[in-house]
Amino acid sequence: MIYEHEIPTGSKLYFGESAKLKRKLENVASELFYDAGFEEIVTPFFSYHQHQSIDEKELLRFSDEQNHIVSLRADSTMDVVRLSTKRVGRSTNHSKWFYIQPVFRYPSHEVHQIGAELIGEENLSLSIATSLSIFEKFSLKPLLHISNINIPKILSEMLNLDLKIFEKGELQKLLALDIPWLTKLTCLQTLQELDAVIEEVPEVLKIELQKLKALSAHITYDNVVFAPLYYVKMRYYNALFFRFIHKNFTLGSGGSYDCEGIGSSGFGLYTDDLIEILIKRDGQ
Repeated sequence: MIYEHEIPTGSKLYFGESAKLKRKLENVASELFYDAGFEEIVTPFFSYHQHQSIDEKELLRFSDEQNHIVSLRADSTMDVVRLSTKRVGRSTNHSKWFYIQPVFRYPSHEVHQIGAELIGEENLSLSIATSLSIFEKFSLKPLLHISNINIPKILSEMLNLDLKIFEKGELQKLLALDIPWLTKLTCLQTLQELDAVIEEVPEVLKIELQKLKALSAHITYDNVVFAPLYYVKMRYYNALFFRFIHKNFTLGSGGSYDCEGIGSSGFGLYTDDLIEILIKRDGQ
């Protein structure tokens, strides 16, 4: 029996102080975006192309009036890029867009996000700096975790390893290979360690490690770790990738990607986790 006051697992309810905090967080973020030269975009709840960026098993799908498959929005990035370049682009050439809206995943997961896309801008430091400015407004200093998705892919082919080893973080299997430069790469966290290992790895890896170093040169933040072997299976992020982590919560993530032949970058902050962290911290 389902009682009248019950809500589906994974859905969200905000009221009183939590609703007030959610509104404040979104208002602060939107003002920062406007000050940084972004414009807002609100995409439809429904989409024809979500399967191109999200595993179909995670989609909530149904048919439109012509029996075409429609999905509830499960990801904002690709829709923002496509709509801003192919539809909105007819009347504006703006390239920096932000959104404040939820996404929905099977079976009943609702995730509120604050995000931005910098179309034609591959410099990921701008996404990181914008994220940090929002965190700073709420006196948060999460760990910035920087990686490059290309590195595990290259190692997988070079050493004939299953990508799932990297996806599951099974680092002991990499250490067991007893390859000195790979051991250093596995344990690497600091810029100094990154500098040292670049001289030892095979040439094909140097280029990708140099990308991490180049990005770090544009970041003025001291709570940073490098994780060159971190891998997450993404349909669009294809190289540099970052996460913000605070007390076992992932507060946001972003990366560089190519969509419609345009090299771009972007990020999303997870409003629900931010609210939970702030409520616990401030005792609201």
